[in-house]
Amino acid sequence: WLKLFFVKRLSVVLVSSQQPERYFGAMAQMQRQVSDYTHGVRTQHDGSTPPDRALQKLREGNERFTSGTAEKTKNFKAEHREALATHGQLPMAAILGCADSRAPIEIVFDVKPGDVFVLRNAGNTLSHAEGSVVGSLEYCVGPLKAKLIVVLGHTKCGAMMGATQTMLSAQKPAKDGAPAKQSALEKLLSGLGPVAQQAQHELGSGASAEEIAAHVVKVNVFAGMERLLIYSEPIREKVRSGEVQLHGAVYDITTGKVEFLGQHPRLPLILGMQAGLINTDKSLEAIVESKAQGA
Repeated sequence: WLKLFFVKRLSVVLVSSQQPERYFGAMAQMQRQVSDYTHGVRTQHDGSTPPDRALQKLREGNERFTSGTAEKTKNFKAEHREALATHGQLPMAAILGCADSRAPIEIVFDVKPGDVFVLRNAGNTLSHAEGSVVGSLEYCVGPLKAKLIVVLGHTKCGAMMGATQTMLSAQKPAKDGAPAKQSALEKLLSGLGPVAQQAQHELGSGASAEEIAAHVVKVNVFAGMERLLIYSEPIREKVRSGEVQLHGAVYDITTGKVEFLGQHPRLPLILGMQAGLINTDKSLEAIVESKAQGA
């Protein structure tokens, strides 16, 4: 057995040394067969991924992550970095997630660099028409040709608890004196007040702050999806035509599982809203209020 092993090993060495181009060409061909991509990683030499297929890849990646069989990151090699640098990126999806260090998006979905276009902020929020977020997503579904956008919240989100506490405090009688100047964080939490109020209303009276904050996570995901469609005409038109799909999801930081929520339940209504509603200098609540007042 040992003699046979060395004979086979020697034959491989001889073949590779005598016909290196043929040998390494065959090895590259084998690698391409194992990978779905021309260079072993997603680049602009590969076609765009349909939204349903991209969503399935995210599901499969999360299943590998939760089962302990994640493989993509550890199989990322130097030649993959070089391929991305040389041939450019073509991500299969854009993901707007929370900046929480317990929710590392690429790891949660077991994807390689080049697979997903990631944006993160506290609370995965679009409480206002943040140009950096909206513009980046337009870039991803435009020049980068991604066909799927996912708004990803997560359990035990500190921003959602902060928004809930801010909302509950605002419901108490105001103290005398001029209001203190708000910090950027306080403005962010105040901007999330409407989704916290909606969550409180849906749960009914008697719900605790913890219960409201847990429910706000999902309410905020759908609110973010709605705002993105209102703020961005290019994305709205791509979703309307079916070229791009916009989905929501929630990551459970305890189990590691991602709950996929699907598309917005009021998607046809949102897509039918008049373009005149859009005003990137106002929050969604201000837009709706101004319309109600005939402004």
